[in-house]
Amino acid sequence: MQESLSISNGMNVKVFGIILFYFIVITWGMKSQIHINTDSIGNKTATENIYLKNIAHDTLSSGFVIIIKKEVKLHKHLHHSEYIVVLDGEAKMQLGDKEFVIKKNDIVFIPRNTAHKVITTSKKPLKVISIQSPYFDGKDRVMLE
Repeated sequence: MQESLSISNGMNVKVFGIILFYFIVITWGMKSQIHINTDSIGNKTATENIYLKNIAHDTLSSGFVIIIKKEVKLHKHLHHSEYIVVLDGEAKMQLGDKEFVIKKNDIVFIPRNTAHKVITTSKKPLKVISIQSPYFDGKDRVMLE
């Protein structure tokens, strides 16, 4: 009695299934990779304060380009850490009990459960890339003011 079916070249169905599974997983991951130039994101938005563009996500993280004309009020994320990379503009940032200025090319790490806010101080809106981990759906955001 044969344990598994054979394919024409002698490869059994189990091995073929494993190869097919890994091919699909690898191909799916490759298709989800992106390349974006952030220069054109949000340039013509008519928003009053905050424009948010989801640029990428998977089950482990979320990426956004965020444009802040005025401010992001004090809040924290119960389950997320966040990296901010400043692309343009300048702002005063509160992170926990510290306040400092952020500007183009600055990187800020925001640990989970840490209160933070920004107030744009430049004539140009503040434009940042925000990477949050794990996947961010907004449900753990707690507004503090």
